[in-house]
Amino acid sequence: MQQEKTRNIKLVLEYDGSRYAGWQKQAGKERIVTIQGKLEEVLEKMEGSPVEVIGAARTEPGAHAYAQIANFHTATAMSVTEIKQYLNRYLPMDIAVLEACEMPDRFHASYLAKEFVYEYKVATGEVPSVFERKYHYYCFKRPDMERMKKAASYLLGGHDFKAFSDNRKMKKSTVRVMKDISIYGDEKEILFTFTADDFWPHMVRILVGTLLAAGRGELAPEEMEHILAGGDRAAAGETIEARGLFLSEVRY
Repeated sequence: MQQEKTRNIKLVLEYDGSRYAGWQKQAGKERIVTIQGKLEEVLEKMEGSPVEVIGAARTEPGAHAYAQIANFHTATAMSVTEIKQYLNRYLPMDIAVLEACEMPDRFHASYLAKEFVYEYKVATGEVPSVFERKYHYYCFKRPDMERMKKAASYLLGGHDFKAFSDNRKMKKSTVRVMKDISIYGDEKEILFTFTADDFWPHMVRILVGTLLAAGRGELAPEEMEHILAGGDRAAAGETIEARGLFLSEVRY
C-alpha cells in the first residue's frame, strides 16, 4: 500500500530556461522537455512513486528564473537539507534548488501568490557581448530612457491589458494591477523590472517591445493610454525574444 504523502515541501528554484519549453508539462507530449517535467522525474526516483510539482509561475519557453517558487507533497523521511542535496545532485546543471523548507499543508505555490516580479534585460552596447547573448535582447538603436519612463507611467495601476496578450482566445479577465515599473540603464544595458498581481503569457515581452518602440520614437508615450483603452494587440509593440526574461521574485 502506497504511503500517504503528508509533508508539503517548498522549493526556491533558479534555472536557465534556454533549452526548455517553459515551466509546465504538456499533456501527451512527453518528449517536450520542461522544468516541471525534469523536477518530477527526479522526485519520482526519490519518492518511488509519481510526484506532482506545483509552480508559482508558468514561465515561457526560453525564459529564466532567479527565484521560481514550487511545492510538492512527499512521504519521504529525508530532511529538507537532504531533499535539496538530492535534487541538486540529480537535476541538470541548468536547474538548481536554492532553498527547501517544510510548509503547512495549505501552502500552494500558485494559488497563494500575491505579486510577481519579472526582469527583462536589453543590451545596448555598440557590439553585443558574446558571453551575454543568451540572456539579453540586443537593441541596435539606443532608446530614449525618458520617453520609455513616461510611456511606462500610463501602465501603472489597474488596467485591462488585453492589448498586451498574444492569446486572442483568452476567456478569463485580462485586467491586472501593475504595481511598479522600473527602467534603469547604463551605456551597455537597460533593465526593465515589472511588479504586478499577475502576468499573462508573453505580457512582459510585449510590454518591453512597446516601451522600446516608444523609446525609439516609433510611437508617442501618450499613445500607451489609447493602446490600453483600445485593447487591440496590433496597436502594441512586438513580442520580443524570451531570452532576456527572468522571473526574479514571487511574493506571498
